[in-house]
Amino acid sequence: MNAAQCRGARGLLGWSEADLARRSGLDEGFIKGFEAGTGDSASGQVEALRSALMQGGVVFTDGATPGVRLSEQQRGGDEGTRLDQLTTENDR
Repeated sequence: MNAAQCRGARGLLGWSEADLARRSGLDEGFIKGFEAGTGDSASGQVEALRSALMQGGVVFTDGATPGVRLSEQQRGGDEGTRLDQLTTENDR
């Protein structure tokens, strides 16, 4: 997990740095430093952050372009109305 993924995951969940600190058991200052790219981060600390975010419903994508998304359960599984099913009646 990189700093941008951490910031993005927090944003998707609506968590502050303090929320993530509480849920991961780490200091808020560590999270601020990690997301800013300053200091050295032990792999165990980064894994604690990643684990807390995953428990919140974040899925990490580590392909050619690393990113984050919410799990199906977190999104509620409701995709809304599909494009081919839109009508003037359900367009409200």
